[in-house]
Amino acid sequence: MEKTVLEDIQERLAAARRELEEELDRRIAAQRERFRYQLEQGKVRFEKDMRAWQRQYRTGLLRYVTRGNLAYLLTAPVIYGLVIPLALLDLSVTIYQQICFRVYGIDRVKRGDYVVIDRHHLAYLNALEKLNCVYCGYGNGVIAYAREIAGRTERFWCPIKHASRVADPHPHFEKFLEYGDAEAYRAWVEHYRRTKNRPEDEKA
Repeated sequence: MEKTVLEDIQERLAAARRELEEELDRRIAAQRERFRYQLEQGKVRFEKDMRAWQRQYRTGLLRYVTRGNLAYLLTAPVIYGLVIPLALLDLSVTIYQQICFRVYGIDRVKRGDYVVIDRHHLAYLNALEKLNCVYCGYGNGVIAYAREIAGRTERFWCPIKHASRVADPHPHFEKFLEYGDAEAYRAWVEHYRRTKNRPEDEKA
């Protein structure tokens, strides 16, 4: 089938996203060289003189707390209270994909690609700042991890775009079937039952 203008735009957007990701990787590599650290088995290792330089910029814990914003301190129980639903979400989606993705034949999401905890290696952060950074890394990582699992599930069960533009859709959405194209959807469903190919496989 000949590509529509919309499909062509979507393919170009996907290509642009890949280019941006490659550029981001190059910039991260440049920053790694600039601040002299390496990743060894997932752990960050700074050169000794770089760690000493970072410590010069660390604010002592007592000074950090006593000079901090009182309103921030009072809201701490609220933001940290979310650790319970976040942990439940983490556990729930992990169990879900371990069971259901095996049945559906969907590749499982690697949690470590999304939940990244590494800011505590920075010597210019005090203990409380490190705790905050660990929590933010965990919370945002779990949400991204759950989003990818949800995206792969949607790709499997209902790979149809919405009638209106969606703000920041997951990466799989770009290759979903067009909204309202009943023929394409039914043909895909019938073909999928025999071949297990998903929409993006058909368009490759």
